[in-house]
Amino acid sequence: MNIYDVVIKNAQIADPEQEVILRGNIALLNGKIAAITSENIKGKREIDAKGYIVSPGFIDIHAHIDGNMSCGELSLVQGVTTTVGGNCGGGPLNLDEFFRVQNGNGFLINQLQFIGHSFSLRHRVGITNSYIGATENEIEKMKAILEKEFYNGAVGLSFGLEYAPGSSFEEVIALSKIASKYKKLISIHTRLKAPNDLESLREAVRISELTGALVQVSHLVYQYGTGVMTEALDILDEARKRGVNIWADSGMYTSFATGMSTSVFDKEHIREFGWKFSDLYIASGKLRGRCLTKKLYESMRRKKENTIIICNTGVEEEIYEALLKDYIVLSSDSGSSPTGNMGEGHPQNTGTFPRLFRKMVREKKYISPIKAIEKCTLTPAHILGLRNKGRMAVGCDGDLVIFDLNTICDKSEFLGRGRPDAYPEGVYYVIVNGQIVFENGKIKRGVLPGRAIEMK
Repeated sequence: MNIYDVVIKNAQIADPEQEVILRGNIALLNGKIAAITSENIKGKREIDAKGYIVSPGFIDIHAHIDGNMSCGELSLVQGVTTTVGGNCGGGPLNLDEFFRVQNGNGFLINQLQFIGHSFSLRHRVGITNSYIGATENEIEKMKAILEKEFYNGAVGLSFGLEYAPGSSFEEVIALSKIASKYKKLISIHTRLKAPNDLESLREAVRISELTGALVQVSHLVYQYGTGVMTEALDILDEARKRGVNIWADSGMYTSFATGMSTSVFDKEHIREFGWKFSDLYIASGKLRGRCLTKKLYESMRRKKENTIIICNTGVEEEIYEALLKDYIVLSSDSGSSPTGNMGEGHPQNTGTFPRLFRKMVREKKYISPIKAIEKCTLTPAHILGLRNKGRMAVGCDGDLVIFDLNTICDKSEFLGRGRPDAYPEGVYYVIVNGQIVFENGKIKRGVLPGRAIEMK
């Protein structure tokens, strides 16, 4: 009889490809799923998963971890085994160096990286004013850098057009054509000029139509969950019926977090969206937990303080309206705090994936457990081109999460109501590339099996 590295027994095994949950045993060997069987099997380490779901590890298609270990921990504890960084037009550019360092030092979970346009590429070629477009020469320089980073293994190109409102459609299309040429994914934080701005979403559709690239619209609920979600989904539905290769990701909250010094919090932008200072509160630094005032706002903007601001906006039911669509996957939009203190920030950092199962599966019964699992595993794996992740099959990577469907829930809260970094309940084991990294509420220190994945 084979002795496997890890054996999980008596499990309710979730297979999102077959859309079934069946009882059985799973064996892991050399970082891979080696057996799925009803037979008695032996392992060097055995886990009794009676009463628990064993799912492929969750894939977070939109986050901002970018190698930050503390931020990676908060994704790990909610069942995420693969995260995608470099979103919203930011992130590291020299991916050859990024992959070398990450894989040399090891990491908790697997990482893929986009190459960002709106901060990273534009800044690299000398564009510091977010309200101006790139020159022809600057576009050519960005194209050359992008091609190099695609060769180095970037999964795709990301735009944060709301952060660089001066970006011309010409520069966006020029870079998108490079992504299409290399068959790379394009992630788009849409331009969004007003609460009811649907033209920004139509721009994302046009990018896919004109280039043929696969487009992923970022955090849909933060962009259009303010009363226009039905209209936004109609645009996406119609585009997909025409054969446009467009998808979207969306989160579980109505409040978004972003940097105080970005164009999103320019005076004109705040005025256009009708936000009050009482809608905006400080989520990092010495003033964390306080709502902005006009005086505080002007002082912090003048000093260009690197502070996270959370904006309370949105309609809760539109969260669920978006995620009921099969082509929309779950994402956390998680990111590190400028101070390095992960006790600050947004509860999405630890709460997103357990919150989906609590709210949409158990409480509201909007979707079945297997459909929720598919949304967190198989579908994002398909979008990203990951053949060995998000699936429950022999030969696939040994990325698994073991959780109790009856108790899984988010415990993180906004500052003032609780801890943004509180671990969820009901997640018992997280296994990455065949190694147990999280067990019964504790991270196993020094176990760093995650890989920075080069998509070549």
